[in-house]
Amino acid sequence: MTLPAIGETAPDFNLPRDGGETVSLSDFKGKKVVLYFYPKDDTPGCTKEAIGFTESVDDFAALDTVILGVSKDSVTKHEKFVGKYDLKIALLSDEEGDVCERYGTWVEKSMYGKTYMGIERATFLIDAEGKIAQIWRKVKVPGHVDAVREAVSAL
Repeated sequence: MTLPAIGETAPDFNLPRDGGETVSLSDFKGKKVVLYFYPKDDTPGCTKEAIGFTESVDDFAALDTVILGVSKDSVTKHEKFVGKYDLKIALLSDEEGDVCERYGTWVEKSMYGKTYMGIERATFLIDAEGKIAQIWRKVKVPGHVDAVREAVSAL
């Protein structure tokens, strides 16, 4: 399987989100989309990232941009996470891992000498035509939201 690249059409998907709706990438045709993949709800880095995007949600909305977070956590876990931190972004549940696979974010990771499979923190900026405009892989949370906002502004 080839990984999506800048300039290519972003792979579409249908995933359940917090609140019970199903979301498709194609629902946002004509808008820019920040699609970010993160390992797990309510962990330190993932919480900081989600809060960062939530704090900037109005800035992104002013740039006609939607923010979608994806992890393998269940909708129920997403709803608890959203409630606990009053998050204002959509969190999509990819429990089967199909979307993570198609975006190349389900990878082998290593910690303390042990290898395991997990979600690589990555962000895809998708333009209003549904093409991938920018990709950030192995994201470090500090400063990431600002970098994404700058990229969206430049589109």
